Amino acid sequence: MTTTPDEPNTELPGRPPVVDLATWQAARDELLVREKAHTREGDAIAAARRRLPMVEFDGTVEVVGPDGPVPFLDLFQGREELVVYKHMWYDGAPHQGQCEGCTTTAWHLTDAAYLNARGVSFAVLTTGRWDEVAAYVEFMGYTQPWYSVRGVDGPAGGDMGYLTSYLRDGDRVFLTYSTTGRGNERVNGSLGLLDMTPYGRGETWEDNPEDWPKGGNACWSWRSDADGNATWGPTSRPVPQWTRPGATPVDTLGRQGHHH
Repeated sequence: MTTTPDEPNTELPGRPPVVDLATWQAARDELLVREKAHTREGDAIAAARRRLPMVEFDGTVEVVGPDGPVPFLDLFQGREELVVYKHMWYDGAPHQGQCEGCTTTAWHLTDAAYLNARGVSFAVLTTGRWDEVAAYVEFMGYTQPWYSVRGVDGPAGGDMGYLTSYLRDGDRVFLTYSTTGRGNERVNGSLGLLDMTPYGRGETWEDNPEDWPKGGNACWSWRSDADGNATWGPTSRPVPQWTRPGATPVDTLGRQGHHH
């Protein structure tokens, strides 16, 4: 038996209005119509994405991984399709000085088992020198394949901060799709769940009622100090780094220039 408060319409400051279950269900069903339309439009956009043309490039161009230089073709691991994330890099910076935005994307792609099951391989590419990259990957505990594309131009390298898809036909390799900015949110399940909560992402750009908690700058939660306080100062690390063994308090980001 469901218990009902004596005054179900009591207003709580900074919170959604309180109603009975039937009223909530009606409002929820009304929103569902819009959600379904949004889903169908997303399916239509994905269908258009699959129909984009593609660009052929040299699949023998070399990238550097744990076994030294290998041809880009090796990233497919024998599969026909490949998705990569291109991770920005700050040369010579300590682990805490690496890109917080790229960390959010890479951290949400720690395992590609479901991609592999569909014939799709996954790798992370970055412009860092391999010795620096290898140490960072070990510290973060990443298990997905990483490669350095330092000095590599064209579709195999290029600008960082992108999710990019490739197709292989034998030894021929093609660029099929690339996205960046909020396009990278597709892999970030944490943002999707936050969008389901009453207070959302806690960012100032969101459309919220006037009495909602005041939002912070975009991406405010991506870096924190050792006590968990959001900060972009020299004492901060990308948030997941604080879970790593041996992660100590810091006093510098150590950024000495970077490659996009």
